[in-house]
Amino acid sequence: MASSIDRPSRPRHRAGRRTGAPARVRGRVASAAVVLVVLAALNGCGADTGTAVRDAPVSGAPDTAGAVPGTAGVEPGATGTAQGRAGAGAKTRAPARIPGLGPRTRAWIPANARQVVVVTGRGKDANHSRVVLYEHTGSGWEGGPAWPAHNALRGWTDDHWAGDLRSPIGVFTLTDAGGLLPDPGTRLPYDQSQGFAVGGTGFEGEPLEGSFDYVIAIDYNRVPGTSPLDRTRPLGADRGGGIWLHVDHGGPTQGCVSLSEHHMEELLRALDPERHPVVVMGDADSLRE
Repeated sequence: MASSIDRPSRPRHRAGRRTGAPARVRGRVASAAVVLVVLAALNGCGADTGTAVRDAPVSGAPDTAGAVPGTAGVEPGATGTAQGRAGAGAKTRAPARIPGLGPRTRAWIPANARQVVVVTGRGKDANHSRVVLYEHTGSGWEGGPAWPAHNALRGWTDDHWAGDLRSPIGVFTLTDAGGLLPDPGTRLPYDQSQGFAVGGTGFEGEPLEGSFDYVIAIDYNRVPGTSPLDRTRPLGADRGGGIWLHVDHGGPTQGCVSLSEHHMEELLRALDPERHPVVVMGDADSLRE
């Protein structure tokens, strides 16, 4: 569920390299007005316009160069994708392509991206998915563990509109983060604000409190380099917006992708703006195109 509320610009806290878990300052007693404003803004779990849109591949992005035979159609995070003989004690090498992504999807990934968060939905109309962070090692892509996640109630779409209750399919940059809790040690710009307080219940009656303790803005219909709370919608409000990665509340979202709080902390600490991180998201069949 993502939210964006109008508010004056103010200095943003730049993330430090602190270690250890942040103190859980559950100061969610934001004024009732703030909570109501946030709830009123929940019309797309955070997504509108894209930095890279589905029908406009990023120029210069790699497609088939360095391809590893036999990896097409393999799900992200799947084992056994490294090629070559694996004798006793032999090291498997990272695949030259990210498994599970077809040529059109790969064409949308910027050539300079060295961190790719792949969100793979179970089906076009499903609201369960999994998330794998891939990092380029210099010789190939190495994937981390697969994390369970939720996406929008009605699944996925490559033509997202506000209120359609579907997550947008595509490749989008990841430039900004924030949350109700203090910065857990990310290198992304981080905006800690009471504007991330939320209440109420989700589609399955689950409490939404804490959903925005940590968020990473997905650059769909937003201006990169601003707080996730910024309401600027370059494509217009009717195309949705406020699409985020955020803390899972135990049910489907309005358009966002949600992970456990622990995995959100891990992802925030891992992402490095110097590695130009992007998210690749959609149902499995669409990503294989």
